Amino acid sequence: MDKKLQLKMAELSDLGSWMELVEVVKHNFPGLDTDKEINDYKQVVIKNINRNSAICVKHKEKVVGVLIFSYNQKCLSCMAVHPEYRQRGIGAAMVEEMLCLLPKGEDILVMTFREDDEKGIAPRALYKKFGFVEDELLIDRNYPHQRFILHRN
Repeated sequence: MDKKLQLKMAELSDLGSWMELVEVVKHNFPGLDTDKEINDYKQVVIKNINRNSAICVKHKEKVVGVLIFSYNQKCLSCMAVHPEYRQRGIGAAMVEEMLCLLPKGEDILVMTFREDDEKGIAPRALYKKFGFVEDELLIDRNYPHQRFILHRN
């Protein structure tokens, strides 16, 4: 990852910039179509910032990458990188940080787009790079997804 970028646990002071990024990428996330859904998501971000389960990457004061995970459910819940900052290792750096924070020896879950969905090309490749394997096909928010599992023995 570029040295001009800062990976850190998100703070409430990052919320405005985080939500600006969400506005840019929301078309890639089923369930972020309405103002109510965006507001509900904002509350989820706040809750995860307070739980220390929200990671962000910043360029100066601008949030350019976000990742939410769950200590309890052992899963990556949400990840996005600003289109202008992709292919710089931001997603990989955030996943690495999450894996360091989650308990060793426990499976980690993530739900992403299916193989035949162009939205899934980059995230599926990233997850496979870390050793996640394909699992169950699911429907979430009326959109086809697939669960991936990382077995950490």
